[in-house]
Amino acid sequence: MPTGTTRIRLRPANNSRVPFWGQLAIGGFWLAYVLFGMWSNVGAQDYHFLHWVFLVFTLVYIGYVLVNNAPIFGTQSYLEFTPGYIVHKNGLFRPKQVFAAENIASLELKPMALRVRQKDGEIYALNLREVKGKMRKQSFREQVREFAAKYNLPLQEISPSPAV
Repeated sequence: MPTGTTRIRLRPANNSRVPFWGQLAIGGFWLAYVLFGMWSNVGAQDYHFLHWVFLVFTLVYIGYVLVNNAPIFGTQSYLEFTPGYIVHKNGLFRPKQVFAAENIASLELKPMALRVRQKDGEIYALNLREVKGKMRKQSFREQVREFAAKYNLPLQEISPSPAV
């Protein structure tokens, strides 16, 4: 039996200055440095505990990079249409944005953005470049149309201009 919710997976927001593989390489270099330092007898043994502290921080950093950028614990970035709400989650460590249908004044569907205009005057722009695949984009547009029709919200669709 289908549920009342529909979730569209989004790409992780790639707004970091260092790409994912670069962050993993930095973590790998840190890990190699710590392990080589632990197994070498060069240096004072009084500060050997710092190797363990640095090893813990390195593993925490690698774990943070993996959890933030890879879907290890399920989908972390998504757009969901629930009964009466649009929910936008932009990553594991970011809060959800919840838009109640009764608080939405209008929806504006552009080729690369969905603008949600609230009744209190606030405007939220959701970047649609994060929606993966042609089929998901098409499914997303249909869900926006259904949501607007179901809750009698004015929907303004702006189609892309044809290339000349």
